[in-house]
Amino acid sequence: MKVFIIAAQSVDGFIGLTSDHAADWTSKEDKQLFVALTKEAGVMVMGSNTFQTLGRGLPDRKTIVYSRSMMLEGIEGDVEVSSLEPAPLIERLQKDGYQSVAICGGAQIYGMFLRAGIVTDLYLTIEPLLFGSGIPLAQDVEKIDLKLVDHRMLNEQSLLVHYQVV
Repeated sequence: MKVFIIAAQSVDGFIGLTSDHAADWTSKEDKQLFVALTKEAGVMVMGSNTFQTLGRGLPDRKTIVYSRSMMLEGIEGDVEVSSLEPAPLIERLQKDGYQSVAICGGAQIYGMFLRAGIVTDLYLTIEPLLFGSGIPLAQDVEKIDLKLVDHRMLNEQSLLVHYQVV
């Protein structure tokens, strides 16, 4: 099963200024890539802070939100709350017929899935900004070797890099 991280980051490696920083700083092309890759996967996994920046499930995708306290009353879309460890969650999704899963943030969720050793790919958009400080891509992760699969310009300023986990 393909389990991929999709993230936008500043040139200095931050995915946001704070944990509730909306992704309104990313390019239109990055947003289009996010829609295309997450629709292709069919299921997105994210933390509750990331979900709160969206506020609802997105069309044509199942959204799994990691939380111990979030309630789903009044939330639009195909949204499920989970506290399963990453490996059992991925096994369940595979049994449900999914072939690909998009891990959509934030840093704690990225780190949790990387530490579990089940991430196969990373799609990182590098946006032309310097934050100076903020939230790193992943937290508490040991060294992970990556292989560059592809890179391309999304527009005149934004770069997409695709890595596979070695």
